[in-house]
Amino acid sequence: MIVPTIPANENSRIDTLRSFNILDTSPEERFDRLTRLAKHLFNVPIALVSLVDTNRQWFKSCVGLSVSETPRDISFCGHAILGDGIFMVPDTLADERFYNNPLVTGGPTIRFYAGCPLTVPDGSKLGTLCLIDIKPRILDEEERELLQDLARMVEQEIAAVQMATMDELTMLSNRRGFEALAQHALKFCQRMNKPATLLFFDLNDFKKINDTYGHMEGDSVLVTFAGLMQKAFRECDVIGRLGGDEFVALLIDSNYATTSESIQRFNKMLDVYNSEARRSYDIHYSVGQIEYDVERHSSIKDILSEADAAMYINKRELKALSERHK
Repeated sequence: MIVPTIPANENSRIDTLRSFNILDTSPEERFDRLTRLAKHLFNVPIALVSLVDTNRQWFKSCVGLSVSETPRDISFCGHAILGDGIFMVPDTLADERFYNNPLVTGGPTIRFYAGCPLTVPDGSKLGTLCLIDIKPRILDEEERELLQDLARMVEQEIAAVQMATMDELTMLSNRRGFEALAQHALKFCQRMNKPATLLFFDLNDFKKINDTYGHMEGDSVLVTFAGLMQKAFRECDVIGRLGGDEFVALLIDSNYATTSESIQRFNKMLDVYNSEARRSYDIHYSVGQIEYDVERHSSIKDILSEADAAMYINKRELKALSERHK
């Protein structure tokens, strides 16, 4: 058996895959419909939408197979994402890369494989739409084109999933996308015994900006705030827009010192922007800061609720301070 090599763009490919917020999600008819169609059109017992993660291939849709994932090092799809076209193995027992593969010698006893890479706009190949048979066969040119057409349809559905988890204005994760990513991040922190901090931001006097200058100006403020967050916080941190003027950042493996550094860096960038923009208003915010506690926070929703409450306390304090200085 030959283990699939790692693509040259692996780090960015994995980042892109995670950004789609599709791993470990529930089955969806939009994908199951396409794998059922592939199974029927090609008369194969197994059809899959497989996504190649760091150490596994996970099946977003799986027809004819009872497992939801297999190790990447024995995967056929790990080989398929290395090329641009259809990766086909007519007879696994006649191929030195696969003849002694556990998926060949044991269940599901693969003898034929054909996988078309699923490519997203940045060029990353996230996985494949693949066909599996328990007997040798080969796809002719017309069948290859059909498999490619079906793979393009899967790509369209993946794009639709991403749009459902992204905020179209700021291009940050929306509430659904943030909660999915943040929940995975908290599981990592719990497993690796790493700290995490949630920052819950709310813009001050945002309604006044909308009412005074119009919603286009308000949208510009939201885009600016989102852009500054992306620059100030680390790549490993999870940031998102929950809706309206509420933003969040989950800082991974971040202790008190690194959290303070991140907030100071963000405040400095915001101060520079306010100074250079020279508008008749400045962008200000209130923030709630909560440290992740595995005993107290069973899910991302628990820590979000607590951080939301802390943010409103901070907002009242800032308002009271402002009133005293008038």
